[in-house]
Amino acid sequence: MELPLPADGVTPALGPFVAIAVPMVVVTVVVLGLIRPSDDRPPLVTQLLLAVAVVGGGSLLLLALLFVFLDPNGTTAWTWVLVAFNFMMMVPLGLWFIGQIVYRDRRTEEGSWLWPAGISLAVTGSEVLMGLLFAVGAASGAIAPVGAVSAGLSSVWFFWSMAGVMAPLVLWAPLTPIGRAGGWALVAAAVLAPWVRPYPLVGGAAMAALMVGAFAALLRPLWRGTVALTEARLLIGLAAAFLAMTAAGLAVAVSGGASVAVLAFGSTMAGVMVVEVSYLLVRSYSPRSWRVVPASSGSSGPLERSAASPGPAIGP
Repeated sequence: MELPLPADGVTPALGPFVAIAVPMVVVTVVVLGLIRPSDDRPPLVTQLLLAVAVVGGGSLLLLALLFVFLDPNGTTAWTWVLVAFNFMMMVPLGLWFIGQIVYRDRRTEEGSWLWPAGISLAVTGSEVLMGLLFAVGAASGAIAPVGAVSAGLSSVWFFWSMAGVMAPLVLWAPLTPIGRAGGWALVAAAVLAPWVRPYPLVGGAAMAALMVGAFAALLRPLWRGTVALTEARLLIGLAAAFLAMTAAGLAVAVSGGASVAVLAFGSTMAGVMVVEVSYLLVRSYSPRSWRVVPASSGSSGPLERSAASPGPAIGP
């Protein structure tokens, strides 16, 4: 069966939405790239203030545009659009300037989950607002709040935007093979997720097949006894995420696409993505260790930077 684009109401008339979505995803990826220092140290507090301000400004712009869709003939809505543009031009620069005075070269605590979680919530929240905005804009008439939120959380605009944000992080972060495989599996889940709402049976089956395949591939090293203790904890987290997403997707299929089930599915996916982006940001600043690289002659070679040892393996 040939499947059309999996978002309800997606037509060529929504070209302006694409013109908004693509630049915002690109800006988010650029911001995340800029807060990744090349010296493997945690980012400066001023860098994080600038990143939050830029992402927050984009969220404010999305809210203003949502107000326009709800009240297209009102002048107040367009006033908020102008306010959002002014915010994006002035506030990030002002916060960066104040941060330079207050924090100077202070860095965040190494290994802390506080700032990655904050950045992840800001990024995911911005993409949720984008999905909500386009769901309301694509509706031909009035739409109930629950229906609007469920449509936004299950739309191609939200899921594919998050996939576009997570993919560079999976490439950038110094991950183990298991961590990288799990990251790509979650990116693939975000790519397939928009099929769940308009085609519950097909989408639910596709999500289940992806999760079973990823689960089996990730469990293979565990059964072979070659998984480090730290990676075993990662596998447990990935298994919990896969099971939660699969159960939520199947619930949509069983309910026939009920709004409450779709809302639960989108919320589950959004929660997993918040944790995934946080983990990838933390791993981007993982501690490094020095190791000796043997020379070809058998003598010790120069010291080289490498990822920290993952710890003892499970099994013989």
